[in-house]
Amino acid sequence: MTVDFHCHSTASDGGLAPAALVTRAFSNGVTQLALTDHDQLAGLAEARSRADELGIKFINGVEISVSWRDLTVHIVGLNIDIHHAPLVNGLQKMANSRHARALEMSAQLEAVGIQGAFEGALAHANGRLDLLSRTHFARFLVQKKKAFNVRAVFMDYLVAGKPGFVEHRWSCLDDAVTWIRGAGGIPVLAHPGRYTHTEEGGESDLFEQFIQAGGQAVEVVTGSHSKKQYRFYAEKAQQYGLLASAGSDFHAKDESKMDIGKVPPLPAGLTPVWSLWS
Repeated sequence: MTVDFHCHSTASDGGLAPAALVTRAFSNGVTQLALTDHDQLAGLAEARSRADELGIKFINGVEISVSWRDLTVHIVGLNIDIHHAPLVNGLQKMANSRHARALEMSAQLEAVGIQGAFEGALAHANGRLDLLSRTHFARFLVQKKKAFNVRAVFMDYLVAGKPGFVEHRWSCLDDAVTWIRGAGGIPVLAHPGRYTHTEEGGESDLFEQFIQAGGQAVEVVTGSHSKKQYRFYAEKAQQYGLLASAGSDFHAKDESKMDIGKVPPLPAGLTPVWSLWS
């Protein structure tokens, strides 16, 4: 069994339409797949239809942006009911806030001589104001030859202390976990190795608050982690009694560290999150 429970389509900031993403996953040997677009459920029906055609077991997913202390943290929801009203309404409120944030980002970039960032980012988001994200701005900056690739953009733009960075208040941790649990899903702390904690004990506090809120799993193997971190977060999963998840965090071929479906197996001794529905 080959799984990938973290990837993105054009329904958020991925480079492939949902059906094309599923096709690529199938070509790479995936047998179980979750589409986890940022704060969006719009791509799930198309992805599920294509997965059914190809014989892939498809899991409804989402990746919810959370403001926690001074960080933006991501909580993946797996095996959710996409019609659960509190989840749908909460995500809609978050989508509505992206437009104002994008205008501020564009104004900052214009102040350093980069014109047309809002319109350019919007084009990369297929005209969807509710999807606008840093990734769409990053693709515009690559197009304008301000950086070699999307990952390089974040050395000089769109991060704290650089032009185009706008701090944004997302949902709170408790709300995100409650929405997912209410939708019958499994809350997963996504790629914890990505977060740079400024306070001593910050990571432990994050794990403990996540669990207190009802969190049930952690991403151990992900494109955002090194092999050393696979082992480290395997130990964290065991320490906190959490299920273990795995996913590429694939966005696009030339942007992602790991291709969809090319996810190494979990370290031994862990209980995989998919054991709940396999």
